[in-house]
Amino acid sequence: MFQNWGFLISEIWLLLILAALVGLLAGFIMWGRAAATVAVAGEGPSADDLAKANETIARLRHERDEAAQRLEGCRSDGEKKDARLKEMELELDALRGEAAFTAPLPAFEAEDDELRAFDETSGKPKAPADVLNASAPAAQDAIDPAVGEQTPDYDGDGKLEGADEGEKPALFDGPREGGGDDLKMIKGIGTKLEAKLHEMGVYHFDQIANWSADEVAWVNANLVGFKGRVTRDNWVEQAALLATGGETDFSKRVSKGGLYDE
Repeated sequence: MFQNWGFLISEIWLLLILAALVGLLAGFIMWGRAAATVAVAGEGPSADDLAKANETIARLRHERDEAAQRLEGCRSDGEKKDARLKEMELELDALRGEAAFTAPLPAFEAEDDELRAFDETSGKPKAPADVLNASAPAAQDAIDPAVGEQTPDYDGDGKLEGADEGEKPALFDGPREGGGDDLKMIKGIGTKLEAKLHEMGVYHFDQIANWSADEVAWVNANLVGFKGRVTRDNWVEQAALLATGGETDFSKRVSKGGLYDE
């Protein structure tokens, strides 16, 4: 966006210098003529001289106004480009958010043409089901059959408990009077994940802010398709600040609008 600024600034300065030189020249000519007329005739400038001077002044004023208009146009163009750049940055943030937080997890095709689930924690394909059965029978119970997604040991007790990891937090049947909070203010929660949280019974910042470590583990384990997001994106810390009326850099961008607009 700044590739034309050097040219615009140079053009502006050239116009200003030209206007100043024209003004000095006109003033010098007018002063010289007036002085010559007084010296020779001993009286004030003639009507023709005054008319020419007025024409010169009008022309200089017109040139000055044109230069000011061009300068204002350059400023306006720069402001429009800056505004468009900010819009594009918000659109890019929205696309990144959708890609990072709402896109389905990728899968890899095994040699036997069966799809392996993708382990978002390690970033590698998981072992086929027969390997899991042979090497770790207990881990089979921790796999969600709906999505083929293994649930890590979020509560750290050394057991793979699947959806029973940790402790279930208090969940609501609906938002409190006055409506729920905009959970998309929390970085890591997009429109789809917010809808999923509503289905689970999470509507308010203080709900998330008050989750204990075991409750965080339970939510991590039960966010099918989004497991582990609570810890990975620091939801509790962000929610604690938002619940008290504070703002984060991300929530400020959301408040300006356009980030999640359809």
